[in-house]
Amino acid sequence: MTHGSEPDAPPPGARLRRAPVQRRSAQRLTRILDACAALLDEVGYEELSTRAVAERAGVPIGSVYRFFGNKRALADALALRNLDHYAERVAAGVGALAGTDWRGAVDVVLDEYLAMRRTVAGFTLVDFGMQIPVGRRADQSNHRVADRLTTLLCAHLGRTPDATLRRTFLVAVEAADAVLQLAFRGDPSGDPQVVQEARELLRAYLARVLD
Repeated sequence: MTHGSEPDAPPPGARLRRAPVQRRSAQRLTRILDACAALLDEVGYEELSTRAVAERAGVPIGSVYRFFGNKRALADALALRNLDHYAERVAAGVGALAGTDWRGAVDVVLDEYLAMRRTVAGFTLVDFGMQIPVGRRADQSNHRVADRLTTLLCAHLGRTPDATLRRTFLVAVEAADAVLQLAFRGDPSGDPQVVQEARELLRAYLARVLD
């Protein structure tokens, strides 16, 4: 159970109860998710409540329940929004690279994650999948990240995203995730030496199939 009487089971796929249709409704949804992210940093997940999110967003509690059944659904939606923003940032960064150098693209993938980890509200506890308890990731979140990155990087490299590449990128994401969790465990900005180890690990592993 979560704070108060809110159930903690997420809805399948973190679907919204009702998708926003009008611009005003979409803006309200953005305020709700922004409020959730800020409160995660301030009070943590256990003390988070839908009522507190509504108050911070300046909307009636019914507006929150219009989109989300509980606070877990809120956090899951925030994770999916983070993934969308991350994919947009990676696509822009990779698109600005000259040629199809895969090492530069991998640096963009890592650097954009680090930038979001350091600057985006609520990201430490949620990132692309619930980190509650801290460090325990939702089962499918790394698969979602790997799928998005495989599509982006294969398009940049002119490669076909076949089964081998999909498996390789999934293993790379899982390995980098574990090392980066270590990097941030004792340093809120990420231990630079451990981050560099993650970079070298990715380059050495991906060279097997990308060189």
